[in-house]
Amino acid sequence: MHTDLCDMFGIDLPIFAFSHCRDVVAAVSKAGGLGVLGALAFSNEQLEMELNWIDDNIDGKPYGVDVVMPASYAGAGNLDPEHMEEQLDAMIPQQNREWIEKVLTEHQVPPMPPDEEVHGLLGWTHEGARPQVDIALAHPIKLLVNALGPPPKDIVDLAHAHGAKVAALIGSVQQAQRQVNQGVDIIVAQGHEAGGHTGEITSMVLLPEVVDAVAPVPVLGAGGIGRGRQIAAAMALGAQGVWTGSVWLTTAESDMQPMVVEKLLAASSRDTVRSRCMTGKPARQLRTGWTDAWEADDAPPFLPMPLQYLSTAEAQRRIGRSGNRELTGIPVGQIVGSMNAVRPVKDVIFEMVEEFIDASERVAKLGQK
Repeated sequence: MHTDLCDMFGIDLPIFAFSHCRDVVAAVSKAGGLGVLGALAFSNEQLEMELNWIDDNIDGKPYGVDVVMPASYAGAGNLDPEHMEEQLDAMIPQQNREWIEKVLTEHQVPPMPPDEEVHGLLGWTHEGARPQVDIALAHPIKLLVNALGPPPKDIVDLAHAHGAKVAALIGSVQQAQRQVNQGVDIIVAQGHEAGGHTGEITSMVLLPEVVDAVAPVPVLGAGGIGRGRQIAAAMALGAQGVWTGSVWLTTAESDMQPMVVEKLLAASSRDTVRSRCMTGKPARQLRTGWTDAWEADDAPPFLPMPLQYLSTAEAQRRIGRSGNRELTGIPVGQIVGSMNAVRPVKDVIFEMVEEFIDASERVAKLGQK
């Protein structure tokens, strides 16, 4: 399973693991892969604390940070970084606010305590993500990853100046070529099966198209990958490694709420839906009463990023606090159907490697007949 990317990062396995949980990031890196912390969910102060913890608990192994700098969003280029949340909040239609409150009331979700403040924006804009980049590059990260569009050229240059490689997630050949033109070092070709933001093209079709289009730039296969056989398939299609995410949600190190883990373990590969209800852009997630509500005839139109997320942030916090099972969901890919037990990260990786070897040997034998 050793590829050039292993040499690039000094890792044993070309398994890249995205997670919002620092324990998962550290565990993957210590097991021979490369953990990547999703910065989006954290305030600047929280991100600093998370990265300090990783530095102290990763045994000197390499890791990365993922930020979101979307190519397009409401208010782009016209936001005051000091007041952008208030500026964007003023763009949310009243009908959306009233409809969201109606859904919560129907499901008996109580309001937030008056003394608890909710910040819904976090890193969904260039203005919000740039401070996260600065914080990340002040730590010994080896990889900076961007989603939802090419990272600005100055960010790519800044990462390179700090000795970090830059990767970017894409869902089409055209997007991949734009990323390469920006100087990105690694392309993550993410298929339709993936959790979170995802495009229309499936992994089996997308991966070889992208590999051919951007060669010799290395490509990671992503989207529905959580098994060793799938890693072998990605390698056969030309990838130099894999980008994984959903599979780590049900590991022992994950900080997921027990109810969310239960729902993930019980879900089949058909229990996800690709919806704009989370961020305004298509994102795959567990199908729930919340996603169904947004498909109802009386549901308001989805708002552009980041307004959809901003308009629903407090609702999601309220749902989480209330423990409402029907409305509780999470971004997850179709690999959820194979996530059937809680296991330590190292066991998941060991099984991936074993299955990869078996699959590779089986294919090699076919070539000898």
